[in-house]
Amino acid sequence: MKLQRKNGLRATALAALAVSGALVLTACGSDDNTGGTNGGSGGKTDAASNVKCDDAKGQLLAAGSSAQKNAMDLWVKNFQAACSGVEINYQPIGSGGGITKFNQGQVAFAGSDSALKPEEVEESKKICKTGQGINLPMVGGPIAIGYNLNGVDNLVLDAATIAKIFDNKITKWDDAAIAKLNPGVKLPATTIQAFHRSDESGTTQNLGKYLSEAAPADWKHDPKSKAWLAKGGQAASGSSGVATGVKGTDGAIGYFELSYATAQKINAVKLNTGAAAPVEATPENASKAIAAAKIKGTGNDLALGLDYKTKAEGAYPIILVTYEIACDKGNKAETLPALKAFLNYTVSEDGQKVLSDAGYAPLPAEIAAKVRAIVPTLS
Repeated sequence: MKLQRKNGLRATALAALAVSGALVLTACGSDDNTGGTNGGSGGKTDAASNVKCDDAKGQLLAAGSSAQKNAMDLWVKNFQAACSGVEINYQPIGSGGGITKFNQGQVAFAGSDSALKPEEVEESKKICKTGQGINLPMVGGPIAIGYNLNGVDNLVLDAATIAKIFDNKITKWDDAAIAKLNPGVKLPATTIQAFHRSDESGTTQNLGKYLSEAAPADWKHDPKSKAWLAKGGQAASGSSGVATGVKGTDGAIGYFELSYATAQKINAVKLNTGAAAPVEATPENASKAIAAAKIKGTGNDLALGLDYKTKAEGAYPIILVTYEIACDKGNKAETLPALKAFLNYTVSEDGQKVLSDAGYAPLPAEIAAKVRAIVPTLS
């Protein structure tokens, strides 16, 4: 199944972003997401007046992508404020850990920054007794290449230099390859401290896919891997850990979702993609790349094929789409009502609107419509 028209999707994506305005980011969020309630079962607050609680009750456990943690914090807060008697517990342990927990039956859904692999789908059939795990796109956005370099607040890199930096082949900030991309910028001879994820991560995988496609001569590592395969560098847990490492280290560079860069006031690299001008990491620019995606999944699976090599003007190609992974059939009866109610909210117009406040890109309208049609059919 494919999207009807690429141009139409691009237009609807940009329309969805038109309301975003200035980005007002939340911090990385508290682990206390209990939110507030107003006493009555299924009650509503003004802040979440359009949340439909239906028969949701009890505790809903989920785990996975740390990329969507800031968005998940907002969703959980709003949902729990509207629906008393429901507790959503999301653990941002990384995409790989989330999928593992899902396929072990420990969580009702998993968040992943990459679609399930065929072998993971097969494994999910043991838990989804009459069905299988499916990929439901829920939130998109740019992966920022954040850096901390004293005296430099405007830096341009391309795919080849990023690949060489993270592969420990460029080790000084005044390297000729970096200087060539930044004429007139006084680059110090500081040693580069490259930070990467220590946990398995869809963010790592999406960066690897970008580097493999945009700089194939310089990045030879398996783009399907969620684990960091390059040698050298410093490891940190989760997007928050990498961002904290970059923030506290002069000469550092790392990768994480834009919300982490903005929340901690970390400079982000502009990309030389071959377009007329370097491209900034913004939700709008990421959306221009996400809008060109095609659905490669079948049936109710909405896995997307992203274009990491785009040279379109203003399109930022280091992107990810985070999926919520759930059973299409065979969900546990005790958690199914809460699962459907919560996912119905996250993909609703109201749920998608709050993404802009956290530095994410709402789903393009055509993709969101497909997700909204599938969630009520979960059984």
